[in-house]
Amino acid sequence: MEKIPVLITNDDGVQSKGILSLAEYLRENGFYVVAVAPEKERSAISHAITLHKPLRLKPVKEEKDLRIYAVNGTPSDCIKMGIEVVMEVKPKIIISGINNGFNMGTDILYSGTVSAAIEGALYGIPAIAVSLEEEGNLDDVRIYVFLNKLIEKVLSEGLPQNTLLNVNIPDFKKGVRGVKVTVLGKRIYTETFQKNYDPRGKEYYWMAGKISEIDNDERTDIVSVKNGFISITPIHFDLTDYSTVEKLKKWEIDV
Repeated sequence: MEKIPVLITNDDGVQSKGILSLAEYLRENGFYVVAVAPEKERSAISHAITLHKPLRLKPVKEEKDLRIYAVNGTPSDCIKMGIEVVMEVKPKIIISGINNGFNMGTDILYSGTVSAAIEGALYGIPAIAVSLEEEGNLDDVRIYVFLNKLIEKVLSEGLPQNTLLNVNIPDFKKGVRGVKVTVLGKRIYTETFQKNYDPRGKEYYWMAGKISEIDNDERTDIVSVKNGFISITPIHFDLTDYSTVEKLKKWEIDV
C-alpha cells in the first residue's frame, strides 16, 4: 500500500518532543513523513518569513519513510521550503505541531504553529494546527489515535479553500469529555512591561502580559477546552469583512 505524503512542522524547534513523536506515529501508520522545522524555538513569531538573510537546510534524520530537516528560519519558511525544495511530490496534508501549550482565541494571531498551517492552506493543501495543554503527556497514545481519525476525515472529506483546522487538546489525564467544533474566543491582555537594568545600568523591558478578560461564550475554543473538550476550530483566513464592504460603498469619499 502506497504511503500518504505528509509535511509537518512546528514553532517549538526541530528537536521538540511534539514534532518527533508525531512524526514517528505517522510513519508507523501509513504516512511518508517529511518534517521541516525551525532549528530553534520560534514561538509567537506569527506569519513572518525570512527575506534578508539566506536560509539553510540541514538534514537531521533520514530513515525509511521519514526525513527530518532543520531550517534557520520561521515555521512559514519551513512550509515553503518543504513544499518547494524538499518534497518530490506535493503533500496530501500538512500538520503543524504538536505545540507545547494551547493556541486558542485571538492568541492565534501571534502563533507560529497556526501560521504554518495557514501557509500550507495558501498552497491549497489541507492543513491542521495541533496544540496540547502544556502539562499534557506526549506519550499518551490517545492523542495520536484522535489525530489519526481527524486526518482520515480531512483526507476523505477535504476542507474548503483558504480554510484550515486549529485543534487544541486538553491533558488526557485530567479527563477528556469529547470533541467540540468551536469558534474562536477572545482574550484581552494587560501588557505589563517589567522594567529592569542590565549590568551597565541601561534600562530594558520584559513583556509579561496577564489575561484580564476571557470570552465566556460556550461556543468558543477557550471555554470548550476549559470544560474538558478537544476543540476543533475551522479558520478562514480571508480577513475581508464583506458586510462592511457594502456599507463603505455608500460612503461619499472623493480625492
